[in-house]
Amino acid sequence: AFPTCWKTYKVCNKQWTFAVSYLEIIGIICGQILVGIQGDWIGRRFGLVQDAVVMSIGTVMLIAAWGTTLEGWVICYAWALWWYGVGVGGEYPMTSTRSMEKNRGKSGASNDRLHRGRDVQLAFLMQGWGQLYNQVLLIVLLLIFNHHGNPPYSKTVTQWTYRLSFVGVLPFTLYLVYYRLYKVQYADEALNRSRARLHTSGYDYDSLRMAFGHYWPRLMATAGGWFCNDFFFYGNKIFQGQFIAIIAPGSSLMTGWLYNLINIGVSLVGYYAAAYYIDNKFYGRKRMQTMGFVWDFICFVIPAFAYETMTKPGAGIKAFQFLYFFSSFWNQFGPNATSFLVAAECYPTSIRSSAHGFSAAWGKLGALAPSVLYNYITPKQRFKVVPWFGIAGILFTEIFLPDTTGLDLREQERYWTYVRAGREHEYHGIAVHPQHLSLWERVVQKRHLQYDPVKDRAAKIDELRVTWEAMQRESIDEKAGTYDGVDADDASFVDEDVHSYFSAQQLSKA
Repeated sequence: AFPTCWKTYKVCNKQWTFAVSYLEIIGIICGQILVGIQGDWIGRRFGLVQDAVVMSIGTVMLIAAWGTTLEGWVICYAWALWWYGVGVGGEYPMTSTRSMEKNRGKSGASNDRLHRGRDVQLAFLMQGWGQLYNQVLLIVLLLIFNHHGNPPYSKTVTQWTYRLSFVGVLPFTLYLVYYRLYKVQYADEALNRSRARLHTSGYDYDSLRMAFGHYWPRLMATAGGWFCNDFFFYGNKIFQGQFIAIIAPGSSLMTGWLYNLINIGVSLVGYYAAAYYIDNKFYGRKRMQTMGFVWDFICFVIPAFAYETMTKPGAGIKAFQFLYFFSSFWNQFGPNATSFLVAAECYPTSIRSSAHGFSAAWGKLGALAPSVLYNYITPKQRFKVVPWFGIAGILFTEIFLPDTTGLDLREQERYWTYVRAGREHEYHGIAVHPQHLSLWERVVQKRHLQYDPVKDRAAKIDELRVTWEAMQRESIDEKAGTYDGVDADDASFVDEDVHSYFSAQQLSKA
């Protein structure tokens, strides 16, 4: 509809048309880092509400974007995308941490171990449903205003389709504002417990500093793995037009959208497969991420060295089409699902949101890189660049990523309390079991040597005794429903059996 702006660049600056993609990703990076820090500093609920408000304002900005010239409109649209991107970026650390921190007390401990990954993934896969909704909405709007959906597309058709597609998003973001403001009340409980345990308030700079020293291999895994994944994932999306042009030469915009609809459907299958298997003890997070990188590498390296054969009409095109859709499935049933999860659960509560935002920001740098690079290389060259990020992703995963499948986050918090107090060598629990440590942590740092279930059992009994004795000393606060001075989450583990055990010990000593 605007070829003088987007194709020939006669009335629009070429760099500003490219900036539409760049600024959106930069906005997401800003949101991931800033809101990640806010989530650990001010609180999860503040970040959740703020994200919904920012996205709502950004949606209105996109609907109303205008300019006195066509180039002015492009600039306005680009900055509106940046603002909206800040809200989207903030969703990454907030949604992930909120989804995994909602289990409380003894009753939630089992669900945390068995279904934490599923809970986070079911929240994350709404991204896939959002893509499906957006694509269907665009198709319906184009059919309404253009009837057959084929070119030419007038300026009026383009404007109505573009603006109403964002109108369709606004009710969801406004509902998020209402829901998070009035319905989400306990998002900060885990963070508050962590602050009480570590005797901190505000932002825990000491934990952040220590985590970069203690957990740097995990940061390599979560940030590096996410970078490699987004180079695949967004690279796939960015040159999607070239994919479809090869699969269906001379196709219209509507044909491209229909192919994309199929691709989204395939991706949704991957999202749900990930939710089903992500807590499986045999498969789990780490193996899922590795296998996803392996298959993405295969799906891209084949056309890289057989490009001419696979772009010829007939069997070659069909094989190319299969690999394109197959790569989308393995990306969702692999690193795109796991990177969102492990970037939060590998770290202690006090800096979890910051670590997730840092890792996610590196991921979006992986998305920014192809959006810049692909403007300067041919489609064939792109296929020769992309596969090697699959190999890099495999190495980051296998060397630096621990397998946190089935690990209770309370146990990880317990380990961090020892580290924070300078008593790391006194911890002997499951968090340093070889199964839950990375290859680097086992072979180089040798943290698994601390694991001793007998010593850990004795330490846990002593910790429970301290809680039980505090509960005996303190009166019950009827109004709060918890024991004064004793964390309610800790108190929930002192059940009747524990009470009887310590009472009998006390009587025998008397």
